Amino acid sequence: MSACVPARADSARTKHVHPPHSPPPGGPRRFRVAGADVSAAIAVFLIALPLSLGIALATGAPLQAGLVAAAVGGIVAGRIGGCPLQVSGPAAGLTVVTADLIQRYGWRTTCAITVLAGIAQLGLGCLRVARSALAVSPAIVHGMLAGIGVTIAVAQLHIVLGGTPQSSVPDNLVALPAQLADLHPADVAVSVLTLTLLLLWPRLPGRAGEILGKVPAALIAVAGATAVAALTGLRLPKVDLPSWSSHALASLPEGPVLGLVAAVLTTTLVCSVQSLLGAVAVDKLVAARPALTGRVQRSDLDRELLGQGAANIVSGSLGGLPIAGVAVRSSANVAAGAVSRNSTMLHGVLVVIATLLLVPALELIPLASLAALVMAVGLKMISLNHIRTVTRHREVLVYAVTTCGVVFLGVLEGVALGIAVAVGVALHRLTRTRITRDDMEGVHHVHVRGQLTFLAVPRLSRILHQVPHGADAVVELDGSFMDHAAYETLQDWQKTHTAHGGSVDITGRRPGTRISEPAEVDGCRCRPWTPWRNHQCERPPKAPASGTDRQAAPGGSPGRPSDGSPGTTTRPNAPGTTSASPASGATDEPPGHELARGISAFHRNTAPLMRRELARLAREGQQPSQLFLTCADSRVVTSMITSSGPGDLFVVRNVGNFVPLPGEESGDDSVAAAIEYAVDVLKVRSITVCGHSGCGAMQALLGTNPGGARTPLQRWLRHGLPSLERAPAVVATAGDDRTRPRPAGRAPADAAERLCLANVVQQLEHLRAHESVARALGAGDLELHGMYFHVGEAQSYLLSEDADGGVFELVRETNPTG
Repeated sequence: MSACVPARADSARTKHVHPPHSPPPGGPRRFRVAGADVSAAIAVFLIALPLSLGIALATGAPLQAGLVAAAVGGIVAGRIGGCPLQVSGPAAGLTVVTADLIQRYGWRTTCAITVLAGIAQLGLGCLRVARSALAVSPAIVHGMLAGIGVTIAVAQLHIVLGGTPQSSVPDNLVALPAQLADLHPADVAVSVLTLTLLLLWPRLPGRAGEILGKVPAALIAVAGATAVAALTGLRLPKVDLPSWSSHALASLPEGPVLGLVAAVLTTTLVCSVQSLLGAVAVDKLVAARPALTGRVQRSDLDRELLGQGAANIVSGSLGGLPIAGVAVRSSANVAAGAVSRNSTMLHGVLVVIATLLLVPALELIPLASLAALVMAVGLKMISLNHIRTVTRHREVLVYAVTTCGVVFLGVLEGVALGIAVAVGVALHRLTRTRITRDDMEGVHHVHVRGQLTFLAVPRLSRILHQVPHGADAVVELDGSFMDHAAYETLQDWQKTHTAHGGSVDITGRRPGTRISEPAEVDGCRCRPWTPWRNHQCERPPKAPASGTDRQAAPGGSPGRPSDGSPGTTTRPNAPGTTSASPASGATDEPPGHELARGISAFHRNTAPLMRRELARLAREGQQPSQLFLTCADSRVVTSMITSSGPGDLFVVRNVGNFVPLPGEESGDDSVAAAIEYAVDVLKVRSITVCGHSGCGAMQALLGTNPGGARTPLQRWLRHGLPSLERAPAVVATAGDDRTRPRPAGRAPADAAERLCLANVVQQLEHLRAHESVARALGAGDLELHGMYFHVGEAQSYLLSEDADGGVFELVRETNPTG
């Protein structure tokens, strides 16, 4: 039965009445706006008002169109959109597109194009393709915005100087010398004052500057320039807001069909991409904001696209500019502490009120002041940080081509050109592979730099066959991708070369870039691209020399190999190498040679990456934060299970992770000295005792008689007797495990696991008996932790003292971003 179907037939008709002795429920909840939303709306409104007029001026549209777009963007997009705190309205990124449309088709047709673009956005939102827009390379987006910024700045410079801008950037650049020769001092003075206030207002020093800095710099710049112009009686062009009765609305589009389609697509593309990228940026700003007074939901990009489409339909129908998410206003909204979409909607209402009541004040604003404001916004769109980012990622060519294309050809043409260059760069990187061969001390090194695809197979095959038969060869792969054709070429050559008596070592600069035989060769069952460099290769079983070979060994179960497969033994490969074929003679090589190969792999692969960090540690000395006391078992890799690196852990390992009590005849000065040094000298902040599953010491402790200790191993195991006494259920019956150390949510798997868990708790008690540990615990400078690592499950448990006997809670995976 579906969860949406009522369980009873009459449940849908059930009436909920209040209890007879309680007051009747109140009426519908009243609409309330949080104080933070009110203050944020006022701040955004003060920024939006001058910017909307300035952008309308820059496009050549009626000035009311900017106010209409600001009001509709705040109310409609704010109510329907999927990003609660993003503020939408006329955007500087749309200035060039809109100005070009107005010049080609006129204002009324431009409004119709805005409506059609909104319909297209609604269709894209219904198709749920919003995430696909984010696949556009950031270099293209930043290049597009930079090109638009250049176009805006060059055009508005003419108005700042007291002239009239031309239709394109080349024309504006050609006309600039004549404009400089014919300056209008009043316009230049007002523009310089606007830019000066815009630059200096956020940098006011002291307590007064901190208070005054809360007022938007854009508002202060325009208001200050307007006041000076009015008080000094300067005669210069000012804002002219005609009567709303003569405001031009949208009409049926007129013009060539292909041109209109291209215009709609361009407007849709720019509006959608800018709004979606803005929504993602707002999510990041909200996540970084401290101490929210309310929870703000993450953006729903498909709904945001629907909201933008609806806003463009309304704005175009009412004679407003195209609408998109605006970074400046959205950042101000988040910084002002807005907690819901009410701030965005309220700012739109304030724009409507200002449009109706503040017309006389708005008509005092000089056009040169608005032009200077918009020119500053355009220059900010050319971000040095973006240029550094694309340079670091080797995409500066895509950025430069897109920028130049937008400046000299147009937005749609520039973006298309940028996409073409981005695809070309990607193909070039995919096919650009450098393959070289060097002969050093009789070993032939083949270096492969770049992606290894079928296009590089001929060169790869030619270089590989230059290696003499029977020679030692090292193939070093420095790339993140290899296709099937290249893989088979390497495999076939490796088989042929080893069959002729040679040896092959295929390595990479990054972990995981190694090839080994996929099929069983001499018992080796290594798989291609084994992720763990020092992986274990299964070898053919060897007959034990005597029965004593099957005795329980520390770190392994009695009578079984460490991998748990009956009747087999394991032998590790040298780190960073592949398993050798029989012809290489690796099965009979001395242990020292295997160690040397492992050290050589470290020098070749790991040392270059770690040298700087190790040099720093050599200069500064070790400053570990933890003492990690664990078993000597080879399967417990402390750095791996704790994600730590050099200098993080001070590690003490012994058979059974024992902490002998201090001062006893059978005590151990080595462990005690390490504890004292870690606590008193290194000042570690925590000590962790880590046990693990399948511990050979615990198995031996269960199966031997410590009273008759004769060998060093048997004498050492006597330190585990308190743990054995702590878990009587281990040697008797299972009993009531609720009072014994246990993993959360399940009972211990067997007697050995019960003893392992009890041993961790017991060794923590032994730690507290050491004088240095007790002193640090008393001062609050030290913490003790118990840990259990299950080898087979690759999962770690941390001891919680909340329950009787101690419960080991599984450490859950968490999002690294919080």
